[in-house]
Amino acid sequence: MPITTYDVVIIGSGAAGLTAAINLAQDRKVVVLAKGALDGGSTNWAQGGIAAVLDAGDSFEAHIEDTMVAGAGLNDRSTVEFVVSEAPAAIERLAELGVPFNANEEGGEEFGERWHLTREGGHSHRRIVHVDDATGHAVQVALLKAARANPNITLLEDMVALDLITSRHGEKYSGDGHVWGIYAFNKQTDHVDAIVGRATILCTGGAGRTYLFSTAPRGATGDGIAMAWRAGCRVSNMEMNQFHPTCLYNLEVKNFLITEAVRGEGGHLKLPPGVPGGGERFMPRFDERAELAPRDVVARAIDHEIKRLGLDYVHLDISHKPPEFVRTHFPTIYARLLDLDIDITKEPIPVVPAQHYTCGGVVIDLDGRTDLPGLYAAGEVTESGLHGANRLASNSLLECFVFGEAAARHIRAHWDDLPSPPPIRPWDESRVTDSDEEVIVQHNWKEIRRFMWDYVGIVRTTKRLERAQHRIDLLAKEVDEYYGHFRVTPDLIELRNLLEVARLVVRSALHRKESRGLHYTLDYPDMLPQAVDTVLTP
Repeated sequence: MPITTYDVVIIGSGAAGLTAAINLAQDRKVVVLAKGALDGGSTNWAQGGIAAVLDAGDSFEAHIEDTMVAGAGLNDRSTVEFVVSEAPAAIERLAELGVPFNANEEGGEEFGERWHLTREGGHSHRRIVHVDDATGHAVQVALLKAARANPNITLLEDMVALDLITSRHGEKYSGDGHVWGIYAFNKQTDHVDAIVGRATILCTGGAGRTYLFSTAPRGATGDGIAMAWRAGCRVSNMEMNQFHPTCLYNLEVKNFLITEAVRGEGGHLKLPPGVPGGGERFMPRFDERAELAPRDVVARAIDHEIKRLGLDYVHLDISHKPPEFVRTHFPTIYARLLDLDIDITKEPIPVVPAQHYTCGGVVIDLDGRTDLPGLYAAGEVTESGLHGANRLASNSLLECFVFGEAAARHIRAHWDDLPSPPPIRPWDESRVTDSDEEVIVQHNWKEIRRFMWDYVGIVRTTKRLERAQHRIDLLAKEVDEYYGHFRVTPDLIELRNLLEVARLVVRSALHRKESRGLHYTLDYPDMLPQAVDTVLTP
């Protein structure tokens, strides 16, 4: 088994991973591992934009307050202040890297001086810089271009992270918990490689694929959260899974998100024809902010109407706006839906809520440090304190840039304090055989996603959560036995991680005896006076 050594090992090639790599590569040799293609993560899919105070009429205080309100007070204020204050500089650096943010060509004081700013749900001001409706893709392209041009950065595709290398894996065993890199399944050789470094940064994204309906890419299986937990890191607020209110309802096309900005620019949510109140808006009945209420409010309202009337979907309608306005503001969505015979300038879009963002994750500090020495983390894999009980729209990419930079900054400043890696034991697969029952993996994967959707979704009850817990306990025995007897495959690695994350979500949800933000339970519908994090310790 190959063992390769670098200065720093970064797992994940999205916004957080590439930002950290570009900052570290000034004086360090860095390797970036991608599970599949380098642009296969969530960053490439992000539509809306990046939130930052860029207009004279806006203020840090307003952005901080909007974030705290959306997070139902569970946010850590010092983290929110840190990220919001760093945001304008992060946008500037992205522009320097060549991200072509939409310029302010319309004039008027509602827009920024340089860039066109849009507004999204939960924001009190226009502060979202964007590249049409495909901001994440533009960011991914710019960051990858910069990374490829840097001789100190090695980019490796098709490397499926398996487990963190800790001091337990050294030739000389130690229980101090130091992290020295990663064991990864190399899809090109079908064997496990050891990638070793003085410091390791987890940028593996969220765990959206724990659920049946999700806007997350195929690889969002909670790998980083599960690996960090197994290695000894605390995780926090795993019950806080954000459901995006508006995912396209189409049986052929899965996971196509209809950005928040459609509602921000005047789109209306309506009941479909043929039911009581068909064709009418329903959000004003639920919240005075109507379609611009935070995501948890909108998702619950849609879920309520779907269940009340036995619907498959509701309608999102922006056809009352001028056709040219719709086509120029949402070119990607317009073109994609036109392929499906939906002309959004003339007719509404059928939408359903779908899991969108994992607000909980691995506990980190403002330097991106986890509980384990040598291990850092940034982006959706973490619980930094920024999002609390619900993420404010367009704060996600922002978190990636700010904490990707913070982790890189801390590693560079404390490089001499990081010890060199000891000799590491290679991965041992001498006592296992190839599986002859791959169907078990596929079946269990589907079962997890189905019961998580049914029992641990937008609206919860204790009874449903206990049913989910029972299923997890049964599956865990199957998966552990399977993992112990057969050679690992990418699907088995992901199944093992999905199950671990599902267990953490259910444990956290059972622990919280209130409804707050994204965690809504019929057994405890009220919010407790004090906001307390759900912290699980291995």
